[in-house]
Amino acid sequence: MLKVNENFLKLPGSYLFSEVARRIRVYSEAHPGAEIIKLSIGDVTRPLVPAVIQAMHKAVDEMGRLEGFHGYGPEQGYEFLREAIAQGDYAVRGVDMKPNEIFVSDGAKSDCGNIGDIFGVDNVVAVCDPVYPVYVDTNAMAGRAGEYQEELGRWNRLVYMPCVEANSFSPEPPKEIPDIIYLCSPNNPTGAVISRERLKAWVDYANAHGAVILYDSAYEAFISSGDVPHTIFEIEGARTCAIEFRSFSKTAGFTGNRCAYTVVPMELERGGAKLNSLWNRRQCTKFNGVPYVVQRGAAAVYTPEGRAQIMANIDYYRANARVIREGLSAAGLVCFGGVDAPYIWLKTPGGAGSWEFFDQVLDKANVATTPGAGFGPSGEGYIRLTAFGDAQATKTAVERVADMFR
Repeated sequence: MLKVNENFLKLPGSYLFSEVARRIRVYSEAHPGAEIIKLSIGDVTRPLVPAVIQAMHKAVDEMGRLEGFHGYGPEQGYEFLREAIAQGDYAVRGVDMKPNEIFVSDGAKSDCGNIGDIFGVDNVVAVCDPVYPVYVDTNAMAGRAGEYQEELGRWNRLVYMPCVEANSFSPEPPKEIPDIIYLCSPNNPTGAVISRERLKAWVDYANAHGAVILYDSAYEAFISSGDVPHTIFEIEGARTCAIEFRSFSKTAGFTGNRCAYTVVPMELERGGAKLNSLWNRRQCTKFNGVPYVVQRGAAAVYTPEGRAQIMANIDYYRANARVIREGLSAAGLVCFGGVDAPYIWLKTPGGAGSWEFFDQVLDKANVATTPGAGFGPSGEGYIRLTAFGDAQATKTAVERVADMFR
């Protein structure tokens, strides 16, 4: 008789953002006149910039001519984009990254989950708490997380690294030495960043214990503080212990186009194997590559015009973050993040539960948020707000929520 992957049956409830969407839908159906403003799911709202559109139009025209048509592309990504990434994201920061260490994909979310394919199920995994749910759920699906402890809201085989107000929402090495360490900076959901000094300590820790850091820097473009690295490979020693995930989704508004990349240095070896070779084998087997037209659009991000245009959009979202952080702080609410990241981490007033506060804000202000409890045990008592909305709608949402506490 056929057997299913029973690890899926251990997953609690539904995926966090699916549950948020469901609750918004239920509320909307019950209150048809409500004008709900979503500061919940972090989807972009600004259109693609002209440089990207022009490049994609040109690529579409190429695809319509015999001499310019492209069929299956290289699973690792076209050389023109990998070279643009190597120069535009790494060489400009003094980091020597070769194109064959860069793998273009359809999203950082996909890669963060799929990277587990190259690791054994017996590895000990450490995650930040609160944490982006994909890190946890995909390891649970693979059987690395063990059993879900409903009363604690956590998995018994995962090592949770509390990121709380007391440690400035920055993870610290756990007592139990992990094999795989997930780090995210700027962090989703807290908006916190890891300083150069702390990141160096993590790199030294991983190298000393033979661990691998899976470093998610999907929100790197929002960093404005001078002492915060834009890539883990700015840190000496990272090439022997780290894999980095990047995305064009939030940087260039590609959530509807799907394009990202993962960097696996040639020096990174474990178990006598180069992880670059293992990831290459995985991608060649399970992935057919990102469309040519999309990759041409992504490459346009690295032109002078493209860079200036996408940074204008980033500044638009940064302004939204400032409006949220300053407006709600003025109303007496405690806010974190929103400086180097597009997310604001708001402490629920009066010790209210995060789902309880989610319901209150949705009902009284018609504003949708994301409950912190959905990101892990240490997320309870917080909600996440996103700056990826329309500027006027964001101002209106802040005024509505602030009015609840005036």
